Amino acid sequence: MADYVIPVPPQSAVPVAGSQRLFPVRRIYCVGRNYAAHVREMGGNEREAPFFFQKPADAIVLNGGVVPYPSATSDFQHEIELVLAISGRGADVPLASAPGLVHGLAVGIDLTRRDLQFKARDAKRPWEPGKAFDHSAPISAIHPLAGRPLPTSGRIALSVNGEVKQQGDLSELIWNVPETISYLSHLITLRPGDIIMSGTPAGVGPIKPGDKLEGHVEGVGELTVTYTK
Repeated sequence: MADYVIPVPPQSAVPVAGSQRLFPVRRIYCVGRNYAAHVREMGGNEREAPFFFQKPADAIVLNGGVVPYPSATSDFQHEIELVLAISGRGADVPLASAPGLVHGLAVGIDLTRRDLQFKARDAKRPWEPGKAFDHSAPISAIHPLAGRPLPTSGRIALSVNGEVKQQGDLSELIWNVPETISYLSHLITLRPGDIIMSGTPAGVGPIKPGDKLEGHVEGVGELTVTYTK
C-alpha cells in the first residue's frame, strides 16, 4: 500500500440521476465561444477552430449548492452550458465514433471572473485566474444516455433571481457535440471521467452577492446555485 506524505485528496464526483452511483471526475475541459451569438457579443470570428481551457475537478459545485461569492473580482459572470460526461477512452476519434464515448449529459455553468480573464487575455497570459478558481464549475446530476442519441436541438437557458438572462438552442452550437469531442481527442487523449462543457449562448452577464442562478437544458435537467452575501 502506498505511503503518501499527505492525505490523498478526495475524489471529485457528480451524482448520476436515478441511482445512488457517482461519476468520478478526472478533468474538466471547456470549449470557448461555441455559439455564434456569444462569439459576436465577445467580438470574435464565428467559425474559427474550437479552443479549450480547463477547470480543476475540485471546482465542481453540486446542484443546490450555496457557495461564497468569489474573491478578487469586480465582474463575476455566468455562462450556461450543456455538459458531456465521458466514459470511453479515445485519441484521434473519428466523428462517427465520438458519440460512443459519452456516458451522459448534465447542466453546467462556466463561472468567470471576466475582469481577470480579460486582463490575462490582453497580456497574452493563461486564463486560469479568470476561469479556474474555487467553486467555478457548478454541474447538475448526470443523466445517462442509455442508448438515446445525443441531442441536436433543445432550449438552453439561465435565470438570475427568476429573470431569464441567457437563452438559446443546442442547434446553434458552432461545433456540435460529436465535432467537439472528435476535435478535442486530436489534441489530447480523452479518458473515462473527463467532463466537457460545450459552450454558452449569448447573454452572459454579472452575478451579485445573494443572487440565485437557475440553469436549464431541455431534455437534460436543471441546476441551481446561490451565492452568499
